[in-house]
Amino acid sequence: MFFINIISGYILINSYLFVRGWQVLPSGLGFRLAYTVLFWPAALSFLSLRLFEDSLPPALAEIMTWVGALWLAAFFYLFFFVLLVDILRAVNRFWPFFPGFIFENYSRAKYVTAGLALGAVALILIGGFINARAPRVTELEIFINKQAGTLKSLNIVMASDIHIGTIVGSSWLKRIIDKINSLSPDMVLLPGDILDQKIEQVEGKNLGEELRRIQAPLGVFAALGNHEYICCAGDAAARYLTERNITVLRDEGLKINDSFFLIGRDDISAYRRQREKRKDLEVLMKEIDRSFPIILMDHQPHNLGEAAENGVDLQLSGHTHNGQMWPFTYVIKAMFELAWGHKRIGDTHYYVTSGAAVWGPPVRVGNRPEIVSLRLNFL
Repeated sequence: MFFINIISGYILINSYLFVRGWQVLPSGLGFRLAYTVLFWPAALSFLSLRLFEDSLPPALAEIMTWVGALWLAAFFYLFFFVLLVDILRAVNRFWPFFPGFIFENYSRAKYVTAGLALGAVALILIGGFINARAPRVTELEIFINKQAGTLKSLNIVMASDIHIGTIVGSSWLKRIIDKINSLSPDMVLLPGDILDQKIEQVEGKNLGEELRRIQAPLGVFAALGNHEYICCAGDAAARYLTERNITVLRDEGLKINDSFFLIGRDDISAYRRQREKRKDLEVLMKEIDRSFPIILMDHQPHNLGEAAENGVDLQLSGHTHNGQMWPFTYVIKAMFELAWGHKRIGDTHYYVTSGAAVWGPPVRVGNRPEIVSLRLNFL
């Protein structure tokens, strides 16, 4: 029922945009026919792809993915501008405030308003696309009041929510990997949503081969996110990543360099997808020597207090994208105790990253993608 409501709402809002656009156009049949032919294929691309992806030719599926993803962003901001105009028109009926020249040539006023809205949306998409492909490096230094064998410090690079697929393909991924390697990490952590499409599609296009280039003397480690279960089932995703020299931790801990423990939790959505409930953190911690520093990867930043209660020193999460597109940043902040950034509860530190790339629309508006360079200092 939830998805039916989402689809119904999406179609209704697109219908609203279509009608308002139709009303702006000149009355000639040619204009309106061209408008219809362009509007509805774009509006329905994303939805149609989700329903018929397996039966579509790969080239057509790729085109529909890009068109549908860009339309999702355009659709939202067009709706914002059109709704704003209609609200102002409604207010003007009761409390007139529009200048007189608008009604002297109403058709021209409509064309100018539509042009300004389309221009603003185009600028938002262009700027958002450029922004999305240029992740910043966020540097953070944390002190953990424990000894870590012979280690006095550790340089970790974290990149979450890469979403490898048609949108974030080989060239986009190469830029991310180049930036990771330029930071000379001791260890690289990928806490979920690394993949975004079925394994067959990712393998067929060699989209994930760039992952093999990550260089870190202590290794590259990952935990699974919700998209590893949505796109390709957890087991297939774990196998794919393992074959590319990434150690996937699935509800297990590992002692690294006889200096600290790294734990990776299966995503909280695993039960909905595979009917397998992930292990409680309390159970995982029974195998961990708490006198050593303990780092936890848990994709979704729910129930933060659980890590503090179980003696974790640092939890790393992603998932939120920090909203990805304004104003969803405010929605995400309302949903999560920590939507982005650093927080401390007792002796436990948390960092929730905004993610290294995107999901859906290939744009970022009002926030930045990031790769996190984290320096841990020990006793």
